[in-house]
Amino acid sequence: MTNFNTLPLILASTSTYRSELLARLRLPYTTSAPHVDEAPLPDESAKQTSWRLSRSKAQAVAQLYPASLIIGSDQVALLGERQLGKPLTHANAVTQLRDVRGQTVTFYTALTLLNSATGNIQTEVAVNHVHYRDLTDAQIESYLQKEKPYHCAGSTKSEGLGIALIERMEGDDPNALIGLPLMLLVEMLLKEGIEIL
Repeated sequence: MTNFNTLPLILASTSTYRSELLARLRLPYTTSAPHVDEAPLPDESAKQTSWRLSRSKAQAVAQLYPASLIIGSDQVALLGERQLGKPLTHANAVTQLRDVRGQTVTFYTALTLLNSATGNIQTEVAVNHVHYRDLTDAQIESYLQKEKPYHCAGSTKSEGLGIALIERMEGDDPNALIGLPLMLLVEMLLKEGIEIL
């Protein structure tokens, strides 16, 4: 196995949620902002958007770290045929949560691991289906006042009070819903010779 200290691990994100998830693996890492335009391209599916952006983030940061393992991740929520991004404002969050009540939203969370020393790149997408409760306007407002999830796709912070919005979920990895598919990451790291345990 590779000596981990010879190949730094870089998280191409400034998200505290992703950083907290990565810390669970107890590996040393640093973070770096990828500075990537996250707008979806015309006629691009939600899965394609997440896949492309996770790779773009890793590749952007790899330019700054030429001999490292770079982790890029991106999440897109899909309601029907409409992508739900980060609401950014209270009014947008209210609209999003009114739209998703009683509905199922699919969250696509792409993960890329790029070895900037060898150019080897791995990308996979974890899929989670979230079934929302039939929320009242008062419940939505109460949640938003308490949680303020304005930087979370679909206005849902499932690792916090957002879990109360959800009736049930199924999918590849519950960590992916928070923003970083750890089970996929462990597999990718193993392929790069990094043993977690």
